[in-house]
Amino acid sequence: MRWGDVGRTVWAWPWANIGAGLAVVFAGAALIVSWRAARDGKRSADASVKSADAAVASVEEARLSRRLAEQALLDQRQEAAERRMAEAEANRPKPFFVIERSSAQIFYLRNTGTGRATGVTLSAREAPYIFQGVTDEDMAPNVGVKFSMVGAAGRPIPATLYLTWDGQSEEEAVAVPR
Repeated sequence: MRWGDVGRTVWAWPWANIGAGLAVVFAGAALIVSWRAARDGKRSADASVKSADAAVASVEEARLSRRLAEQALLDQRQEAAERRMAEAEANRPKPFFVIERSSAQIFYLRNTGTGRATGVTLSAREAPYIFQGVTDEDMAPNVGVKFSMVGAAGRPIPATLYLTWDGQSEEEAVAVPR
């Protein structure tokens, strides 16, 4: 071995190690940076998944909200239509009947309502009595029709008579004045 070569080798060796050491340090730093970047990337990916899940849930909630709003609107429209029908029915002219007593045997069936009634028929359920009633009459508002009724066999006249007219098939009870 030559001593002159040894000096050059000795002095060259530390600089080579310093370069290798620096390469190891930079490689370690690069490893740490890449590990942190991977960790941050995973966090970002997890946040993106959570955000996408929240967006899907938000869309579903919006759809549900829309369906509920549409149903509420339909309900409101139906209630409004029912209210309009009820108001129209309440404002529609209707007949209303009362029985007035003129004498012991003579009575008047009077339409005191606001509407005309056709096919008015008056009937009774109790017997015995003599009854000459109203059959198939056309009665405008404030019009009265005369009829007679007398008790028979010791029984009084009935307290209630029953009416039907066109559009009113169920009998309507009308009180007879005493």
